[in-house]
Amino acid sequence: MPPPSLPPVSYDATALRPEWADLPAGLRAALADRLGAPVVAVRVAGAGFTRGFAGVLRTADGGRAFVKAAPAAGQPQLVDWYAREAAILDRLPASLPAPRPRWTVRAEGWFAVGQEVIDGRTPGLPWRPAELAAALAGYAQLAAALADPPAELVALGLPQLADLAREDILWWGEVTAGREAPPPLPGPVRDRLPELVALESRLPGYAAGAPGLIHGDLRLDNVLVDPAGRAWFCDWTWLCHGPAWFDLVTLLISGYASGLDADALFAGHPAAAGAPPDVLDVTLAALAGYFLTSAAAAPPTASAHLRAHQHWSGEQALDWLAHRQGWT
Repeated sequence: MPPPSLPPVSYDATALRPEWADLPAGLRAALADRLGAPVVAVRVAGAGFTRGFAGVLRTADGGRAFVKAAPAAGQPQLVDWYAREAAILDRLPASLPAPRPRWTVRAEGWFAVGQEVIDGRTPGLPWRPAELAAALAGYAQLAAALADPPAELVALGLPQLADLAREDILWWGEVTAGREAPPPLPGPVRDRLPELVALESRLPGYAAGAPGLIHGDLRLDNVLVDPAGRAWFCDWTWLCHGPAWFDLVTLLISGYASGLDADALFAGHPAAAGAPPDVLDVTLAALAGYFLTSAAAAPPTASAHLRAHQHWSGEQALDWLAHRQGWT
């Protein structure tokens, strides 16, 4: 296995968010009213790539909530994402290792959602074996529970991964057709565009018709490990219909970057059971193209660190694929 490769900025320090004092006074008062006591301490979240407020609020009577907030005028898309996540969390099975929603607030042109506080931390890189094992075990539980999803979740009209792949994930074909600028590629991969196109093109077919639901954005920074060593999964905006092996690959990219045997971790996980033999290569090809091309077009409402992290993720996915294909 290659030596560990670390991202340019630690995942727990990527966020560029407003402070509590930056929020409108009316919103702060509304949140305090909803919490039932004055807010006396705030811990702003360091992980994440949006510019919305996110942090743990503690009140004078000891109450706590994890709050996300964004302005409807300045970041309407982020407001939509927060509202979608609140609806999803409200319908997830209560047994899953995910935060429970508490309430939403609209004030001063802002939308805020309150969730229960998960006392945990973002895993560091390289992954500690025990923390990665906890994340993989937690995801096995999550995938099993969502393989036959509750009707109330399905009723939300969630998207299909197959459609998302066609619309927004497959980019090597666009590069080959000249509709997208080619990202910088390492020497051994520069002549492999035909193979990359062929691999990524299989993803929609492999993902089509999956009855279960997947997280859809299962990265290291969407995992928290609590003091007991249990993994919790956060940021549920991108829940969609799809096969569990897709989430498993997105999580294990950072495992590969940690110098671990990611091939064995993938093959031995319940989420990979019954998957097509080449599904790991297909997914890595698609994700490498997605991350490397997205890195050149990060939205202005995102953290300035997003481009670097997307580029790093794309490099790791492509390097993992190149080692598996013998392109190195």
